[in-house]
Amino acid sequence: MPQGIPTLAAEAPALSAANTGFLLICSALVMLMTPGLAFFYGGMVRVKSTLNMLMMSFISLGIVTLLWVLYGFGLAFGTDTGGIIGWSSDYAGLSGIGLTELWDGYTVPVYVFAVFQLMFAVITPALISGALADRVKFGAWALFITLWATVVYFPVAHWVWGAGGWLFEMGVIDFAGGTAVHINAGAAALGVILVIGKRIGFKKDPMRPHSLPLVMLGAALLWFGWFGFNAGSWLGNDDGVGAVMFVNTQVAAAAAMLAWLGYEKLRHGACTTLGAASGAVAGLVAITPAGGAVSPLGAIAVGAISGVLCALAVGWKFKLGYDDSLDVIGVHLVGGIAGSLLVGFFATGGVQSEAKGLFYGGGLEQLGKQAIGVAAVLAYSLVVSAALAFALDRTIGMRVDEEVEISGIDQHEHAETAYDFSGAGGGTGSRTAAAPGGDAQGSGDLLVTADRTRKVDA
Repeated sequence: MPQGIPTLAAEAPALSAANTGFLLICSALVMLMTPGLAFFYGGMVRVKSTLNMLMMSFISLGIVTLLWVLYGFGLAFGTDTGGIIGWSSDYAGLSGIGLTELWDGYTVPVYVFAVFQLMFAVITPALISGALADRVKFGAWALFITLWATVVYFPVAHWVWGAGGWLFEMGVIDFAGGTAVHINAGAAALGVILVIGKRIGFKKDPMRPHSLPLVMLGAALLWFGWFGFNAGSWLGNDDGVGAVMFVNTQVAAAAAMLAWLGYEKLRHGACTTLGAASGAVAGLVAITPAGGAVSPLGAIAVGAISGVLCALAVGWKFKLGYDDSLDVIGVHLVGGIAGSLLVGFFATGGVQSEAKGLFYGGGLEQLGKQAIGVAAVLAYSLVVSAALAFALDRTIGMRVDEEVEISGIDQHEHAETAYDFSGAGGGTGSRTAAAPGGDAQGSGDLLVTADRTRKVDA
């Protein structure tokens, strides 16, 4: 994301109505991604957790918006202090910003840049929620979001994108959030689940998605919104870089979807809707840091590689024993790492920057910078997120009681259920649909699940 570039007084830009309008549209597209994520995750959980999963994303729209206005924008994009954090009193409450004041070196108002970046801040903690399905108190989650955004997201956003941020100054390439969004959220998810533990019945009970149509709807909304997420991050359309990013976003998502489906067909003998949705998201994640640095052919490589890697990674939880409910680690952490590192191989130079990757004669320099960025964000987010979860768990408690988790978190935490089966006409079908846990299948079925395809033993 190209911010903080100084300009000479004689070259001061003028406000561009076209770029301003474009970025406002992109902001709306990125906002739509959070409800899209809610549907994507909401369809992957069991019936008894549907509303809770939706709310874990939606609440971020409320909490993070207010934090961003009060102090988040200032911490992320204010005047740098030591490469670690920013601050500007003018940004506190967004009260000291002129209506037509331009963002540093660009043709869009500060207000427009601030609201665009707000939508990134909103969706990042929402991504974490997919790893915690079925077992976290809603109030504890809301408090975790508040603390995490303050001490993790805002500082990391400054490292990566803020003028003076240490990763920004080092030359780490992250066009739209491979490190600041996806690695950040994925590492946080790992840190939290290591503290709160596994779902009751993990690796024993079937935990398949209750609504694959909702998953596909959510994936489609994410894909649609991702064009704003990625192309908008260049903050303008004057030099064609945003257009390249738009094309690469589509190309990588397509390649990753096909690669994931190919892996599924070879491994499990079927191409699933859940695999198609997950593969597309994996490609979108991976191209997010890389799309302004690679060619469309490079985007195919980034998408295909990330699609296979993420498909492999979703099975790690069964081998390593951590319970990542909806594969936030497998898709967002692994996809973010893959896309960030692949910049060091496929960057062509002459698009987003002159930096070239190994395959284009640039040697290992850019790859080394990318690796430092990946490691720094992963380590910081993992450790601090685990510490926050531990503190909350030991004080107010992060997990719901065992009986609540078994009977259904929706009714207990929200006094609602996603579906009313009371008027379904009774009979076996009605009783099965409403069974505790929301799993309407016998043991021994071949399941396409949020835990992916596996045989459930009797």
